[in-house]
Amino acid sequence: MDPILLGKAVTSPTGGGPVFLQPRFGNRHGLVAGATGTGKTVTLMTLAEGFSRLGVPVFLADVKGDVSGLAVAGAGSDKLAARVAEIGIPDHRFEPNPVVFWDLFGKLGHPVRTTVSEMGPTLLARILELNDTQGGVLDIVFKLADDRGLLLLDLEDLRALLGLVAEERKDISTRYGLVSAQSIGAIQRALLRLEQEGGEMFFGEPALELADLMRTAPDGRGLINVLASEQLVLKPRLYSSFLLWLLSELFETLPEVGDLDKPKLVFVFDEAHLLFDDAPPALQQRVEQVVRLIRSKGVGVYFCSQFPDDVPDEILGQLGNRVQHALRAFTPRDQKAVKTAAQTFVPNPALDVAATISQLGTGEALVSTLQDKGVPMPVEKTLIAPPRCRMGAITEAERAQVRAGSPVGHKYDERIDRESATELLAKRAETAAAQAKAPPARTREQDEAEDGGFGQAVKDAVFGTGRRQGMVEAMAKQTARTVGSRIGQQIVRGLLGGLFGGRR
Repeated sequence: MDPILLGKAVTSPTGGGPVFLQPRFGNRHGLVAGATGTGKTVTLMTLAEGFSRLGVPVFLADVKGDVSGLAVAGAGSDKLAARVAEIGIPDHRFEPNPVVFWDLFGKLGHPVRTTVSEMGPTLLARILELNDTQGGVLDIVFKLADDRGLLLLDLEDLRALLGLVAEERKDISTRYGLVSAQSIGAIQRALLRLEQEGGEMFFGEPALELADLMRTAPDGRGLINVLASEQLVLKPRLYSSFLLWLLSELFETLPEVGDLDKPKLVFVFDEAHLLFDDAPPALQQRVEQVVRLIRSKGVGVYFCSQFPDDVPDEILGQLGNRVQHALRAFTPRDQKAVKTAAQTFVPNPALDVAATISQLGTGEALVSTLQDKGVPMPVEKTLIAPPRCRMGAITEAERAQVRAGSPVGHKYDERIDRESATELLAKRAETAAAQAKAPPARTREQDEAEDGGFGQAVKDAVFGTGRRQGMVEAMAKQTARTVGSRIGQQIVRGLLGGLFGGRR
């Protein structure tokens, strides 16, 4: 299988040569770092195209809008032709890539949705910026939903369940743990802020199916899934939590496959520092676990950020493929980043890494990839190969044309609202209200008391009232006893006469 051409080394002791990324090590993860304007985006596009041509689907975020150029063919220029000739790319041609656009807000791509239940309380608490106590209450809310068979699909469902918890707070606190009115109120306010930012668009159905991110085009190339993130990245918690959720879903859903000839999916996490900023230790440990183990599921994760130390050391040590663009050592922070970057590469005797990082031009990078037996090659100063697509944003008309030909648009563009916690709790409330309004079972005394006295008047007319009625009733009983006694005597005498023949 042909490797992915990243560019040409210009500092090799052998006089330079092509620098490749081997497909069989594509799932060993990677890092693309560098200051703004040094060429990180172009490198990401070159990587995405290379994996796509191998039949590997790619998912990456477009935080500036220019990654969308992957969907249309590039255009030639003298500068570009000179770069192609210098690197020596024999089959370079301009062509579009099979691209599917996604957007959490549903404006620049197909809506990306998940359900509240699938997101889970831990990541949702991070999106809502809850403290530990409030996060614990959210855990109780999810447990209560499970115990009562209530589906949590969207934020309305979560709000309805919070209302139920508020109503039954004392009983729920006894069974599940203390739930304070203050915590419920804090969660409700956080939900309101999330809705005002447009976050409610992310929760609902149809939920994203991972299989739709792992498609191939009819010509065998892997689909490149581009997440429009220009607005999303302005909400760092939502952006990073969504990508972490997606990465976790891949980890939990995909089967173990070990090392393959090529990855099943490549996942690119741009602005990677947002994933780790203010992340609680438990969440950071979860990221480390996923990154460490997901390679055995055939998924390669590539982080993109300005500084290498934006990524924790525990994760940085697992990134086998490195592309480091220029860093400017203007501040102590920059100088520390340069030192860190230099220390993460396998040394090259022909190259002063720390000095070279500050002197790299646009489109140049220090590159080290895994080679035979998974050993990283010595770092090389490399001219990065240009992509075949447009290196820039596309127009609205071009985006609309790409969306019109999407293989999944019919599945996700229309929202579905099926019966869930909101509707079930509303029905139960209506039933309880109807039962409260219904009259209780009536007694005979109530019927007689409410018939307006008419029945009593008839009784009085026939039998009289008061003492007279009592006398009439007594006389009637005595007469019945007398008549009964005489009839009884006659019957006895008749029987005895029959038995003994009677007297003649």
